Amino acid sequence: VYPFIEAENAADSGNVKRACTLLKVSRAAYYAHRCAKPSARARQDAELTEEIVAIHDESNGTYGTPRLHAELRARGRRHSRKRVARLLRAAGRAGRAPKRWRTTTVPDPAVDTPADLIKRDFSCSASDINVRWCGDITYIHTWEGWLYLATVIDLGSRRVVGWATADHLRTDLIAEALNNAVAHRRPAPGVIFHSD
Repeated sequence: VYPFIEAENAADSGNVKRACTLLKVSRAAYYAHRCAKPSARARQDAELTEEIVAIHDESNGTYGTPRLHAELRARGRRHSRKRVARLLRAAGRAGRAPKRWRTTTVPDPAVDTPADLIKRDFSCSASDINVRWCGDITYIHTWEGWLYLATVIDLGSRRVVGWATADHLRTDLIAEALNNAVAHRRPAPGVIFHSD
C-alpha cells in the first residue's frame, strides 16, 4: 500500500490525503512508515550481532554466552551478558558443550588383579593361531540408545574370532563373545585370553 501512495505523492497531483482515503490508511500511519528509522539501540544490536556471529564462527561454533561475553570485553566492547545471550539466541546460534566422558569399565576393588600372561607382547607370527586371544568392548550410539559390542581377536591371525552385542555391559556380554569364539575356532586347551 505504502509504495502506491509514494508513487501517487511523486506524481504531479501529490494528493496523499486522497490516496490514503481510497486505500483506507491513515495519513499518520503513512508518514510514520515513511519516516521510520531503526532506533539507535536497534542499530547497536545489529552491529553487535555481526560481531557476535563473527566471534562464534572463529570459535567453530563452540563459544557460548560466557566466552563470547569475555571475548567482547577483551576487544573493548562492554555489554551485559544477558544482551549477548539475547542477540546470540536471535541469531540462531548456540555454544557447543563438550561431550561428557562415560566410565564403562569399573574394576572391583575387592578382587585381586589377575596376572598379565601376555606381558604386553602383542606381536604375532603365523604359528601363533589360537594361542593368544585379546578382547575389548566398545559402545555405539544408535537411535534407540547405546549398543555395546564385545569382540575377541586372535593375535596370531589378527581376525575377529568371536563377538556379541547387547544393550547392557554385564558379564553375560563378554561370556557370550568368548563362547562364540570357542564355538567357531575350537582352540586346544591352554589358549590365553587377555582383556582389560
